[in-house]
Amino acid sequence: MADRTAPNCHLRLEWVYGYRGHQCRNNLYYTAAKEIVYFVAGVGVVYNTREHKQKFYLGHNDDIISLALHPERVLVATGQVGKEPYICVWDSYTVQTVSILKDVHTHGIACLAFDLEGQCLVSVGLDSKNTICVWDWRRGKVLAAAPGHTDRIFDISWDLYQPNKLVSCGVKHIKFWSLCGNALTPKRGVFGKTGDLQTILCLACAKDEVTYSGALNGDIYLWKGINLMRTIQGAHGSGIFSMNACEEGFATGGRDGSVRLWDLNFKPITVIDLRETDQGYKVARGENSRGLSVRSVCWRGDHILVGTQDSEIFEVVVHDRNKPFLIMQGHCEGELWALAVHPTKPLAMTGSDDRSVRIWSLIDHALIARCNMEEPIRCAAVSTDGIHLALGMKDGSFTVLRVRDMTEVVHVKDRKEAIHELKYSPDGAHLAVGSNENTVDIYGVVQRYKKVGECIGSNSFITHMDWSTDSKYLQTNDGSGRRLFYRMPSGKEVTNREELKLVQWASWTCVLGPEVNGIWPKYSDINDINSVDANFNNQVLVTADDYGLVKLMQYPCIRKGAKFKKYLGHSAHITNVRWSHDYQWVITIGGADHSVFQWKFIPERKSKEALHIAPQETLADSNSEESDSDQSDVPEMDSEIEQETQLTYRRQVYKEDLPQLKEQCKEKHRTTAMKKRERAPGNGIKLHFIHGYRGYDCRSNLFYTQTGEIVYHVAAVGVVYNRQQNTQRFYMGHDDDILCLAIHPLKDYVATGQVGRDSSVHVWDTETLKPMSVLKGFHQLGVCALDFSADGKRLASVGLDDNHTIVLWDWRKGEKLSAMRGSKDKIFVVKINPYLPDKLITAGVKHMRFWHKAGGGLIGRKGNMGKTETMMCAVYGWSEEMVFSGTCTGDICIWRDMFLMKTVKAHDGPVFSMHALEKGFVTGGKDGIVALWDDTFERCLKTYAIKRAVLAPGSKGLLLEDNPSIRAISLGHGHILVGTKNGEILEVDKSGPITLLVQGHMEGEVWGLATHPHLPLCATVSDDKTLRIWDLSPSHCMLAVRKLRKGGRCCCFSPDGKALAVGLNDGSFLIVNADTLEDLVSFHHRKDIISDIRFSPGAGKYLAVASGDSFVDIYNVMSSKRVGVCKGCLSYITHLDWDKRGKLLQVNTAAKEQFFFEAPRGKRQTIPASEVEKIDWSTWTCVLGPSLEGVWPVISEVAEVTAACLSNDRRVLATGDDLGYIKLFRYPVKGKYAKFKRYVAHSTHVTNVRWTHDDSLLVTVGGGDTCLMIWAHEPEGLREFKLCDSEESDIESEDDGGYDSDVTRENEINYTIKALSTNMRPMTGVKPHLQMKEPSIDERQGVVRGSRPPVSRALPQPEKLQTNNVGKKKRPIEDLVLELVFGYRGNDCRNNVHYLNEGADIIYHTASVGIVLNLTTSCQSFYVEHSDDILCLTINQHPKFPNVVATGQVGDTGDMSATSPSIHVWDAMTKQTLSVLRCFHSGGVCSISFSATGRLLLSVGLDPEHTVIIWKWQEGAKVASRVGHTQRIFVAEFRPDSDTHFVSVGIKHVRFWTLAGRALLSKKGVLSSIEDARMQTMLSVAFGAVP
Repeated sequence: MADRTAPNCHLRLEWVYGYRGHQCRNNLYYTAAKEIVYFVAGVGVVYNTREHKQKFYLGHNDDIISLALHPERVLVATGQVGKEPYICVWDSYTVQTVSILKDVHTHGIACLAFDLEGQCLVSVGLDSKNTICVWDWRRGKVLAAAPGHTDRIFDISWDLYQPNKLVSCGVKHIKFWSLCGNALTPKRGVFGKTGDLQTILCLACAKDEVTYSGALNGDIYLWKGINLMRTIQGAHGSGIFSMNACEEGFATGGRDGSVRLWDLNFKPITVIDLRETDQGYKVARGENSRGLSVRSVCWRGDHILVGTQDSEIFEVVVHDRNKPFLIMQGHCEGELWALAVHPTKPLAMTGSDDRSVRIWSLIDHALIARCNMEEPIRCAAVSTDGIHLALGMKDGSFTVLRVRDMTEVVHVKDRKEAIHELKYSPDGAHLAVGSNENTVDIYGVVQRYKKVGECIGSNSFITHMDWSTDSKYLQTNDGSGRRLFYRMPSGKEVTNREELKLVQWASWTCVLGPEVNGIWPKYSDINDINSVDANFNNQVLVTADDYGLVKLMQYPCIRKGAKFKKYLGHSAHITNVRWSHDYQWVITIGGADHSVFQWKFIPERKSKEALHIAPQETLADSNSEESDSDQSDVPEMDSEIEQETQLTYRRQVYKEDLPQLKEQCKEKHRTTAMKKRERAPGNGIKLHFIHGYRGYDCRSNLFYTQTGEIVYHVAAVGVVYNRQQNTQRFYMGHDDDILCLAIHPLKDYVATGQVGRDSSVHVWDTETLKPMSVLKGFHQLGVCALDFSADGKRLASVGLDDNHTIVLWDWRKGEKLSAMRGSKDKIFVVKINPYLPDKLITAGVKHMRFWHKAGGGLIGRKGNMGKTETMMCAVYGWSEEMVFSGTCTGDICIWRDMFLMKTVKAHDGPVFSMHALEKGFVTGGKDGIVALWDDTFERCLKTYAIKRAVLAPGSKGLLLEDNPSIRAISLGHGHILVGTKNGEILEVDKSGPITLLVQGHMEGEVWGLATHPHLPLCATVSDDKTLRIWDLSPSHCMLAVRKLRKGGRCCCFSPDGKALAVGLNDGSFLIVNADTLEDLVSFHHRKDIISDIRFSPGAGKYLAVASGDSFVDIYNVMSSKRVGVCKGCLSYITHLDWDKRGKLLQVNTAAKEQFFFEAPRGKRQTIPASEVEKIDWSTWTCVLGPSLEGVWPVISEVAEVTAACLSNDRRVLATGDDLGYIKLFRYPVKGKYAKFKRYVAHSTHVTNVRWTHDDSLLVTVGGGDTCLMIWAHEPEGLREFKLCDSEESDIESEDDGGYDSDVTRENEINYTIKALSTNMRPMTGVKPHLQMKEPSIDERQGVVRGSRPPVSRALPQPEKLQTNNVGKKKRPIEDLVLELVFGYRGNDCRNNVHYLNEGADIIYHTASVGIVLNLTTSCQSFYVEHSDDILCLTINQHPKFPNVVATGQVGDTGDMSATSPSIHVWDAMTKQTLSVLRCFHSGGVCSISFSATGRLLLSVGLDPEHTVIIWKWQEGAKVASRVGHTQRIFVAEFRPDSDTHFVSVGIKHVRFWTLAGRALLSKKGVLSSIEDARMQTMLSVAFGAVP
């Protein structure tokens, strides 16, 4: 039996019969090579008429519905339908993708057009707003987008004579668009009296703002500007579907079946009526045909191409126009179901719902006969001798024709419902006819088709049937998924399956049965697969399904989920598939796309040669990755990798969610906010050292920097470690687990990617520790792999979402260059080709993929390897096509391009890391060995085993075990740097000795932490089953380690520091010698985890042990007996504290109860709250009680406080919580929601915090991040100001007095009321006075983009204006001209009066007018482009941009339509608009500011989030945007010397912002160091020089 692998043979698309004429137009063109380009189903076709050859573009995955030709006529753009449709720009010569444009449209792409230079592409979506989008298609970048119209748009075109102008038309409208900045601004065409308002179907632009358009009634409308000038009536008898402009003039095609040619002034030249052609059978359509209808014309020189509704393409030579050539035909609209192949000749017969039956020659690729029937045809069969063709009809009848001349032999109607399947018996004597009435009728062929038998056994419609070779049996499949057998010709059902054992089937087209089990995916509806056909000779099976896939499998395939090769092309369901009689070809037919595909079958032996002839092969032929069998042929996965692939890094709550959660909680807490709240403490802490390195689930994340320091990551911190001084510096920009790290080729910048709902990548400088760029917005859940390109300009990242999206960035600009779904399986590594930065590889679970960039997308191909292995690491070799990858079995795979050349055994167990050197490679694996190789992996030059024996004396710690699993490896400075799974970083000298530099706990949560009573030491115990002692003094190393039999959760030093108690997870605990870690005594009295353990103060006579089964046991240490048990807690115990006398225990439980017990007996005491505070506690690590009320945050439901510790001087309380924050409070923390300072470094929950004996350090441990962090405590007064990273507090305090009444009023103004005044006159689109105006002279030259005439100091001549009033009478009206404006808007705006021209003029605004007032002549001149109130104004101070003014206006929604808020940048002297920026600030723009170089513009919105946006105003591109503040921002200004730093001020806040790449980072201003200062409402800002 065949095993479950895909067959080695494959299919290649050879010919497509058909052309998509229905529901599409303008989709047929001549390319520069005089080939014809069009599309059918999901395939772009390039047809060479001279050689009669077709080439195919297969980059789409659903129906193509639009096509545009680049002006140079080599490149083609096609758009498809689908949930996430995309546009492909491809080369018609090589049929390879040049660019992919995605992520903007939904539903589909209805129209496409290139501009004159071919730089920009415009697309129209099928979404409800018919979004129009302008692309810089080479970069895959959107330049502008706007809602197109409320109804369908049928055509769009660039004005080829004016830059930045477009015209679109559609249902009852035509719109003229202008593109400026990022804004597309429409004006509706005015039909006026000249013509009826009607649907416009097609367009062509001419000189001098003239546009010609074809209308639904067959008229041609001529537009000048936006006004209808005249109509050419009756140009066609009915709708004009297509209009094509060329050098000679225009060609139009209409529904009346004629093509007309016009000269450049639209005077008629000639008409070609295709319905009068002498291609006889074209007209014999039957009574019910619609006649011929032209959907597409293309005129080039003396040739005209015509595409019709009925899938035909004609070519007409102009001087011989009565003889059109029919060069392509296909079935017309209607489903196509019937397919049969001739038994002896290379012919295929198809029949369709268009009532035609057609015979195709598979050798000549042509239609050779066609005949129209009375009824839609649903199935077909050819008799064994090839003489008769039987057709089953939708009405239950069947007809038999002679193949030779298509004459009718017989017509039989025995059934009322459709005939879905019929087949002749192999001996030619009988015809079996299966109908939807659940029966199969048997007819005798020689008896002139007399009915001789009937099979009744099915209770559902018949779907498939096959005869046995001896013609004695028939098997059927029905719609309910039953498979039945009948004796022939009587039709008696066979119930005894024994007699079927030896039956040979003549054909196999059934979808049920053991031989074809494997065609079904594991979980699939029985009707997904419409047709199969087996090729017995080559033992392969081909299937056709509802998803448009043709699949090739081995036959027989017994087990479900067999491997296959799949081929895309048909877009929707494929209704039928058959092998040709000699198995040379496979024919498939598509239902909805009613096209016929002919695939060439390439058997195994030829496959090798075929690889070199067909470049597109690899695109079409994909080795099924969706094939979902249990991969029986894949070796077991390594346990470590298994573990790692199961990590999802999902969080219940992400830190990004906090602002919303706080908002939700705030309502509840309005009242408490009024009370005076505790101030934050004066002291702070600063991260000093971290013990830990993330090796257990990350690889290749450890590097040398330029200066020889070492950079790596742990928890949420990027660490730069100086090995000479044993010090660390930290990059603290992340707020959750960092999962990957890549270093820039110059070794000065590092990129790190983190976990998060919208996770980000930070690129930062290892010297200054400042972020250079923050990239976000494309990865969900997290970023798991990164790589810089060799030139350092690009960065590739891979996300943790289900599709493992790959994004290629220009990281300095923060721009996404390309993105693509990577793989369903986890990706471990991404690498950019060092020689060709457009190429990259990804490797991971069971795959290796080779990608190249195409515009905004990436095209990937699987590496060809025999069995799919899991790849753990990969590097490029010494030339652009060599790639080396390490597998999970210890092999190195050597690839050339995409082909596996050979494999070399390198390690036992997975190869986790490899690194390319100038001459050779270095690899590291699970076996703990570092190997150096030559540059071809021929010889292993040297190996280093990581062992305790070779540890050098200067090591900062101890190796936990020999040969730890190596996860990262890197070279430099004469050493090999190695990171292990156990969290150790080692440096291997080339000569052999190994130095341990940094280490931390291994995988597993760390909970136990204790500080020594009088030495700078601490102990930790973790789920990794180790107890460790750490030196906190400057030597920062691990002093001792001991393996335990179980993990532990708590530990405690005795008061004299000589003993150490450790509680384990199985309910036992030990007391060990604190120096040697040897056992002194151990107990096992409980079953659940020991959660806290404490020696009593003083002599340490008693030991209290708290367990998860909610008891506290008290032991006498000297006699080692249990002396008391504290009972009565309802939940497990979380914290314990003794009082100073050693007589009283305080206990916290998980149910938030606080209890007191008397020691040593354990009797429960009830103590009133007021007394608790008076008690002198020896330690305070509990988290409950009145003196800690303020530590619980507003959102305490999700952020439990897990740990607390009071400093020994009783002034500062440190807490750790579930979100990874460490906070400092002033003790006692009374009153709710006290203010605090908070620090982020741990990623997930902080499990424990402790002060050292002298309060000089705070030690914290993180749960999942396994690290031990040491923080230096900085008492009040000593702190430098720059260290306030801490955010002040959760709720803005209300205790800072009221506002000034002006400020209060302004804060409450809602501008949208004014903006929505348009709703009082319900209309969409443009205000009436903007609609009816004729363009002024200036406007024609494109000087002013606005609606009203420009107003200068000299009065212009009044212009004539047409208006539409109700009676449609024309009467001239003098236009009004603005002469003088009284007023200045000062009531709610600021900083909006400026000097211009060295003080000669002043500029200000009121209402929607910008005013320039000349102080000497007191003349006003106006800028009147705004459509609503101006709220802010600023001037560009840079000498390069003199008199450049920006003004921001009110608007309603942020949907980028014409009523959205916008910023206009204009020249104050000429009043010319330089750029318009439409923005998402719903409400309006309240503050704007230019940067120091004058190139960037900063704007702040009135939307609820008070969004801050930075623009490159000349290009109209948005650089970055971010939520500004919860409350109103009044002013935001760039620093006068900077393009990256700015400050925003507003209600009770000042924020300092930095622009890093595309991201905005902000810090709140902190006042805490000034005594008794409180944050006030700030109204303005100015910058001073630093003394």
